Amino acid sequence: MLTKRLAVLPLALAAAFGAHAATTTKYLIISENANKQIGQQIVERQDDGLTKVSFGYKDNGRGPDLEEQFRLGADGTMTEYSVKGNSTFGAVVNEQFSRKGDHAQWKSTSEQGEKTVSGAAAYLPLNSSFEVESVAIAALAKTPDGKLPLLPSGTLSQRVLDSVEVTSATGQKQTVNLVAQTGIGLSPSFYWTTSGANPRLFGVIMPGFGNVLEEGWQTVAPVLAQRQKTAEQQMLTDAAAKLQHPLTGLTVVRNARIFDSEKATVGQPSDIYVLRGRITSIQPAGSPTRDADNVIDAAGRIVLPGLFDLHGHVDRWSGALNMSTGVTSVRDMGNDNAQLQAMLDETAAGKLLAPQVVPAGFLEGESPYSANNGFVIKDLKQAKDAIDWYAQRGYPQLKIYNSFPKAILKDTIAYAHSRGMRVSGHIPAGLRAQEALDAGYDEIQHINQVLLNFLVKPDTETRNLNRFVLPSEKVADLDFNSRPVKDFVALLAKKQISIDPTLATFAFLKQRDGDMNEPYAAVASHMPPDVARGFKVGTMKIDGDAQLKRYEKSYAKMVQFVGIMYKAGVPIVAGTDDIAGFTLHSELALLVKAGLTPAQALQVATRNGARYTRTTNDRGSIAAGKLADIVLVDGDPTRNIEDVRKVSAVITRGYLIYPQEIDAALGIAPFVGEAPKVMKAVPAAVTYGGGNDGARARIEASAKKHE
Repeated sequence: MLTKRLAVLPLALAAAFGAHAATTTKYLIISENANKQIGQQIVERQDDGLTKVSFGYKDNGRGPDLEEQFRLGADGTMTEYSVKGNSTFGAVVNEQFSRKGDHAQWKSTSEQGEKTVSGAAAYLPLNSSFEVESVAIAALAKTPDGKLPLLPSGTLSQRVLDSVEVTSATGQKQTVNLVAQTGIGLSPSFYWTTSGANPRLFGVIMPGFGNVLEEGWQTVAPVLAQRQKTAEQQMLTDAAAKLQHPLTGLTVVRNARIFDSEKATVGQPSDIYVLRGRITSIQPAGSPTRDADNVIDAAGRIVLPGLFDLHGHVDRWSGALNMSTGVTSVRDMGNDNAQLQAMLDETAAGKLLAPQVVPAGFLEGESPYSANNGFVIKDLKQAKDAIDWYAQRGYPQLKIYNSFPKAILKDTIAYAHSRGMRVSGHIPAGLRAQEALDAGYDEIQHINQVLLNFLVKPDTETRNLNRFVLPSEKVADLDFNSRPVKDFVALLAKKQISIDPTLATFAFLKQRDGDMNEPYAAVASHMPPDVARGFKVGTMKIDGDAQLKRYEKSYAKMVQFVGIMYKAGVPIVAGTDDIAGFTLHSELALLVKAGLTPAQALQVATRNGARYTRTTNDRGSIAAGKLADIVLVDGDPTRNIEDVRKVSAVITRGYLIYPQEIDAALGIAPFVGEAPKVMKAVPAAVTYGGGNDGARARIEASAKKHE
């Protein structure tokens, strides 16, 4: 959902200017994979001090269109600001801010407020162009400590990471700086700025998506991308070293109540032995232990197999969120191929705090609506070449997207199957889900793509916002007891077509601007202020109470339909396609709302996750010989699914990870109290007697003595 993030996070592109000479600067937004322009930003700085900005782009059939204007004060921050237009998914944007002396006030479609403030402070719009960020870059450069208070709340920090001289295609030269900003969102933001006393944003390099650069400087993108990767990698390596604690030697996790993902039950207290990242043995709690190097007392906590997110789009900074929430495996459902391969290498080398990634190859067709990930193809030969590339690199699955040519769909799927790959995806435009199944689909992504089966005609355009608007408008009236619906569900069950509904992501369909988005209500109070504020920003254009009620009814029926499919025997998997980690917990809560028990929802995120990534030999359950992907949870999520948020410790890939440490680094209020600590056990063999209880008592005494 990177394009969604670009529309709601305040990124930017210009600066504070001393003289008020009228100027116009044009920035081009270039897709990385297709290497074509998908948008632009035009900045007009008028001689009276007013700056006007036109900003927009289109990717994957959607994108924002914004018109801004603002004025700056003597300290380089905005004293007046307004923006109008539409966000990525069509929601109306109308926001104003003003500051007179020490009084600041703001109003948007989702909030309004005022505050007394002294000194420099930067307003943070809910929807903006890149120009707003450039104003912040210039204002931050004037501060002595590289910090600037934010309005309504928070603090923005900036530091320079690198400098390089670049040369344009026409021979112009200039020195640009790479800066990292923190304080907005849950990861750093990287910008290239001009140098000098009054810097402004020169460009933004977004690996896997594209870049934004001043017109005429597009040729320098590869140089900037490589320098940025090096600087960013050092930050990531440092974070991985700090937050991943190696478990060397034999580790025993004692007194753990293991969730059996096959039976969806919790067993008796057990001791789990881990060596070199794998489970070597599981014994009744208190069994004799010899020469363990580390002891972790689960203290009766429920221990889950590592959770699976079967619909991620991983990046270098999302791993911390996955780890802190117990998500140890992610199926990547569409990425820039080179970027994903690099991340897989970095994770294997221990340089990246990240889950284990199961990649799905992304395959799209050429059209004005194309998503620019993976391979974008024209014909069957190109499709087969792309499949070969994925198969040779061990991708177990192929994902087909909206603009894929329907004429070659069946032959493409057959070829992917011949290479041993599962096939899933969106439903290509002009087809219904039924026809995709007939062509050989093994899985369907998103609940809207499933239900569009009953809402579209051959000429219905589903590559634009129709794929969201039609289900919002029409599912409310869909009769789930009708013969076509029942027959379709029966076919899904008969063919064992797995469904990746991403219910939590699609809650935006019924969110009115200003209301809390349902999946994030449980975590908003834990989040940094700007992140929590974003959870109330509406995405869809909803006109009035009548339409809101209709959209709410449609979404409620989408949730209901997932329960109907599950009860009919259709395999359900748990995916997010939104904020890493936290969204998976919300997806499980929505599965419970659909009619699954909490234990069944956990089974979907563990056993089913392994089944539909073909990793059951290694993952999905806690058993001897499998990878030690272990999640210690406070409370009992098999009875109350919300307890799955209370992750106290995670073991994966031979490391111990404490969510509290990650939360502290990201400005997140912790979800648990004290976490279980590692105790060093006696290095030599110990003789036990008196049964299991006596053995456990001696382990505890020895561990405390040598802690």
